[in-house]
Amino acid sequence: MRIGLALVCVAFLMPVAIAQEAAKPAKAGETPAPLGSVSNDASLAEMFEAKVRAEWDALKNKDKKAYGELLADDYEGVEVDGRGERNRTQSINDLEDQYTFNYTLERLKVMPLGPDAALVIYEVTMQYPPKAQLHYSRVYISELWVKRAGQWKELHYQETKVK
Repeated sequence: MRIGLALVCVAFLMPVAIAQEAAKPAKAGETPAPLGSVSNDASLAEMFEAKVRAEWDALKNKDKKAYGELLADDYEGVEVDGRGERNRTQSINDLEDQYTFNYTLERLKVMPLGPDAALVIYEVTMQYPPKAQLHYSRVYISELWVKRAGQWKELHYQETKVK
């Protein structure tokens, strides 16, 4: 009961804390990007695009080592298959069941959430092997990335099917 009450309190207080952080005045000569704004920093967008492509290449190639290196230890992901949340170990082990033959990334956007966090959103069209019943699938993806020990790691992944 206490844990549930604590989670409710956190859920209501988190937006207040974020709003207070966003409302802090900028230092002299500094113009902060609004919270949730799309980054104009080309190097940041390029870095995350490379990480997302490395993630999808690892999925396509069933490369558990490369995929695992991108994920935070406390990673959780939700895919459109309806199986619920997967932790890091489950997601890595699920690579064996991946059938992505090829993929196309579109509309990648990076929204910095601070110096050590960013929300990356994009659409991906997955192409399956020629003999598969389903040939293509499109999903809208949101990924939360955090910087830990100087390394960007994916903390959360969420897919939504696109028609």
